[in-house]
Amino acid sequence: MRLFTRIVELGSFTAAADDLQLPRATVTHAIKQLEARLQARLLERTTRSVRTTLDGEAYYQRCTRLLADLDETESVFQQAGGSPRGTLRVALQGTVARRFIIPALPDFFARHPELRLELGFGDRPVDLIREGVDCALRSGPLPDSSLVARRITQMQQVTVASADYLARHGEPRHPDELHRGNHKTPHWAVSYMSMATGRHESLDFTIDGENRVVMLPNLVAVNDADAYAAACLAGLGIIQLPRYHVMEHLQSGRLREILQPWRPAPMPVSAVYPAHRQLSARVRVFVEFLAETFRRAEADGRL
Repeated sequence: MRLFTRIVELGSFTAAADDLQLPRATVTHAIKQLEARLQARLLERTTRSVRTTLDGEAYYQRCTRLLADLDETESVFQQAGGSPRGTLRVALQGTVARRFIIPALPDFFARHPELRLELGFGDRPVDLIREGVDCALRSGPLPDSSLVARRITQMQQVTVASADYLARHGEPRHPDELHRGNHKTPHWAVSYMSMATGRHESLDFTIDGENRVVMLPNLVAVNDADAYAAACLAGLGIIQLPRYHVMEHLQSGRLREILQPWRPAPMPVSAVYPAHRQLSARVRVFVEFLAETFRRAEADGRL
């Protein structure tokens, strides 16, 4: 079952064999035996990909629930004399992980020495169930899904531009001035493209308790948080992002916060995990670790 689910999640016999450190021939033979025992074809194989059949998809859904129950049952007995153990697969956004989570991991492992982490990084939306990920940290509003979500923190967002940009375009005193600029020089935004939708995100402002959306023209659009900040530092336009990401540049004066009275609403950050893993001790202690890490960061003024 573990072998079959990894093939489905990774879309490849070879990748599953590498992931589980098994010979490719062993993987192929085991799946043939499984299909023969079930008297059902589970996988459609082509030269480029592996897909589930209808029977295979139904079997995969049952397998993930059964394996999660098995892991939880084993962990209950394993924890009788110690801490949770095993490997936890986690999907993280790289900037958040580098700034807050990775520096705190020594303390996490000191408390849970039997746990191991496999950390994946990126801004793209990860299909937790399909890709075999136990837990993910996601920023922004969450779409409706079957995943369990726990709010971890809220990040203060700011609107910023470089000092050079403001010298050329003028500093707007109200969001309504963004479409005018200085000396007939229009304002520009660095556009952030959503990895989930491909849509260019707007600038948002809170005016009289309501959200006001402003769309500005852009010279450059990016889909990476570090590139987003770098483009702003280069004077290519106005951006909005969590304050922690540009705190050092604000302190040095390379970037300046503008339109502070109308800051966008704080960005929620949530831990999400499949419903059938909500009782997993490994997931539970890691989510608690995330919540504690961000509580400490907020108390220290790092958010």
